[in-house]
Amino acid sequence: MGESGYLAAFIAVAAIATFATRVIPFLFFERHTEHPLVRHLGRYLPAAVMALLATVFLQRSADWSGSWMGFDALLPGALVVIVHLWRRNALLSIAAGTISYMAIQQAGL
Repeated sequence: MGESGYLAAFIAVAAIATFATRVIPFLFFERHTEHPLVRHLGRYLPAAVMALLATVFLQRSADWSGSWMGFDALLPGALVVIVHLWRRNALLSIAAGTISYMAIQQAGL
């Protein structure tokens, strides 16, 4: 098997593993949607994950030593919240935050 064969096999295995991790929870929880634990996780887990991601983003990405402490991460973060509350569209709010963050980084602010 040549180099391209190994690459194709690697991509196939990665694709199958990724697909399996996405499908297995739906197959398992299909019969258990009314279970209290599943309902609790469905209600609170998305907000908890977003809070964790926002915390890590602010700690790792923001420049807290600059003259505008944290501006480069706080402004895009606030924009994500505002756009999401306004339009209730996750893709639009994430895109707005990403674009504003990258514009600030490219401008060197």
